[in-house]
Amino acid sequence: MAEKTLDIPISTTAEDFGGLRMTKQRQVVYDVLAALGREHPTAAEIFVDAKERMPSISLATVYNCLETLTGAGVIRQVCIDRAAARYCANLTPHAHFYCDCCEKVFDIELKDSAEATSVWSLPKGSKVTEMQVAMRGICGLCPRCRSEES
Repeated sequence: MAEKTLDIPISTTAEDFGGLRMTKQRQVVYDVLAALGREHPTAAEIFVDAKERMPSISLATVYNCLETLTGAGVIRQVCIDRAAARYCANLTPHAHFYCDCCEKVFDIELKDSAEATSVWSLPKGSKVTEMQVAMRGICGLCPRCRSEES
């Protein structure tokens, strides 16, 4: 996969990882995810790139690292229907848009200074501690998807 960089801050120290001990394997998995930018790779896609950096790493280890990093709040797991989980290093408030045509996942940022919870009619007195919003449709960005829109 082509390397892309995130245009958001990336964690690099133990403090950034909530004190989580960064083993060599976890660091490789995290570095691969960060290098892939906003591609939202699956564990299998991360494994392919991680294997190039660390030939001894196994798919099971990649899954374990992803589970640990997700549990520590260092990355997010993105689930769209019953498809394979994808992973995201972008921890800023955002939603995800899944294109049914090209099957890409896009980060959807909030407009201006919008508050993510302001568009929902929440029960009185409730407090949102986590929000995951996923939308589906056709992106219209690539030629294939533009022809699908017609």
